[in-house]
Amino acid sequence: MYTSVREDLRTTLDEIRTAGLYKPERVIATPQNASVSVPSGDVLNFCANNYLGLADHPEVVAAAKDALDRWGYGMASVRFICGTQEIHKELEQRLSAFLGQEDTILYSSCFDANGGVFETLLGPEDAVISDALNHASIIDGIRLSKARRHRYANRDLADLEQQLKDTQDARRRLIVTDGVFSMDGYVAPLAEICDLADRYDAMVMVDDSHAVGFVGPEGRGTPELHGVMDRVDIITGTLGKALGGASGGYVAARAEIVELLRQRSRPYLFSNSLAPVIAAASIKVLDLLESAGELRERLTANTKLFRTKMTEAGFEILPGDHAIAPVMIGDAAEAGRMAELLLERGVYVIGFSYPVVPMGAARIRVQLSAAHSTADVERAVAAFVDARATMAG
Repeated sequence: MYTSVREDLRTTLDEIRTAGLYKPERVIATPQNASVSVPSGDVLNFCANNYLGLADHPEVVAAAKDALDRWGYGMASVRFICGTQEIHKELEQRLSAFLGQEDTILYSSCFDANGGVFETLLGPEDAVISDALNHASIIDGIRLSKARRHRYANRDLADLEQQLKDTQDARRRLIVTDGVFSMDGYVAPLAEICDLADRYDAMVMVDDSHAVGFVGPEGRGTPELHGVMDRVDIITGTLGKALGGASGGYVAARAEIVELLRQRSRPYLFSNSLAPVIAAASIKVLDLLESAGELRERLTANTKLFRTKMTEAGFEILPGDHAIAPVMIGDAAEAGRMAELLLERGVYVIGFSYPVVPMGAARIRVQLSAAHSTADVERAVAAFVDARATMAG
């Protein structure tokens, strides 16, 4: 049987390569940092979600080493059997306090967190209203539920209001949005979304994976940025980006929501507990965030410098001030070629194309970090200019 299947799969893979959509995995031989080693040599890393540069922070690494000695390597169990240690409860309490929510539940990833919310909270008599550009994990999570599914155009408040009007017969309604849209760097208008939720008696859920740790005055994410921390009902997020960059996710929410998730959320009930070493290191990250103002300022400065210099050089960058700076290319094959030329010039970036972004909207998503120096940013801009000249010539 597999002989015929193999040929079909090979044909599909060849089509992906021909269309310029193939996504190779480059291997790095060093810890995650502003500079990493790949087979071609040392390169500047401008594609990691290491926003605050904490993935290889010595205090985080030390906390992880200590945790291995104290708590062991893995739990070999799910939470409700024998997979809950003091370190898990402490991290949940710390995240709740940091995000201004009543309780928090840990997952093995934010993908699992988003996969476990909708089915648990919503049934056929309910409606979920989702931003059109929400992360794939939200889309998949909604598919798992039996709720009525509605979608509004990206950050389009008039369209959102219309969806709310069209679903007034639902028992429960949940508006869900990314806090920051990962392919564009755009920030959701949470204050206005919360206003509409209040007007039409809906709940609000935010996936804040690309914001927690560095967006907002104290890095508490887009609800803090927009002054609505007490008006958002559910926040999902990851420990795999600004908060140390390892893995793991969470849902921080109203107490009753979290309690029900502990009882019925399938990705939580049937997945091994978060490794204690990650829990302990994440607590250390939260400690560091209390005095991370300088890191956030450096990230802001790097972001402004890159966006300004690239715009002056004639590149099209989607507007905004987030550390995600999408350099628009358009054609998928050209984006891939540009990424290869940049790697040759010592700058590690990735070209994003369909199906990650819409067809014809290929881009290189540059991600700034507090770990980058001013010289790093200027070198990256110069590499873009040189690579563009090579492609044109």
